[in-house]
Amino acid sequence: MRHVAETMKIDLEDLYIHVGWPLYRKYGHAFEAFKVVVNDPDSVLDSLTREVKEVGPNGQEITKVVPALSEDVKDSLVKNIRRRMTPQPLKIRADIEMKCFQFDGVLHIKDAMRKAEAAGNKDCPVKIKLVAPPAYVLNTQTLDKEQGISVLNKAIEACTEEIARHSGKLTVKEAPRAVSEREDKLLAEHMAKLGRENEEISGDEDSEAEEDTGMGDIDLENTGSGITD
Repeated sequence: MRHVAETMKIDLEDLYIHVGWPLYRKYGHAFEAFKVVVNDPDSVLDSLTREVKEVGPNGQEITKVVPALSEDVKDSLVKNIRRRMTPQPLKIRADIEMKCFQFDGVLHIKDAMRKAEAAGNKDCPVKIKLVAPPAYVLNTQTLDKEQGISVLNKAIEACTEEIARHSGKLTVKEAPRAVSEREDKLLAEHMAKLGRENEEISGDEDSEAEEDTGMGDIDLENTGSGITD
């Protein structure tokens, strides 16, 4: 309410008089009304009115009943309520290690990763990413924490069964759990750092190869043949 009053440059007390307090009286608490507003704002806000006094054609003052909120203030209030009260999906993550030393082991690991992702559904899509061999992370987003954890556990089971068929091994380092934005950000930063380090290593290898190639044209046996003791 305060944010709307400030951004729309209207009086906060006036907003409470015509919106906040009537909603408290009708719903017991404005918070309960706001929960309804998320999906059906008109049923809540259009019932609110205020009285305004005007001078009629005959010069006499008359009282008119008008909507409590103008359209632009109503839109601002609804947007604020939806932004603050709409549930945000939880991020569920599991950390695993996966190894397969058989022939075509990399392909077997990829197949196992596909099995893990196939265990997801529309409400809980599963993604699995390589951090750095042999570390991988599985993650999903969902409004239902328990469902998210259950889906990731099924994904781990499917992944374990597939890699075990090829004598591989999967170890759960951290079981599925809800993670914060900070934890998610730290993982992203860690993966980005590993990516940069890999690029630097690849660059060093290229440089060494170039140096070796450059020295390959030198005839070491004849070098210094003109030098005498």
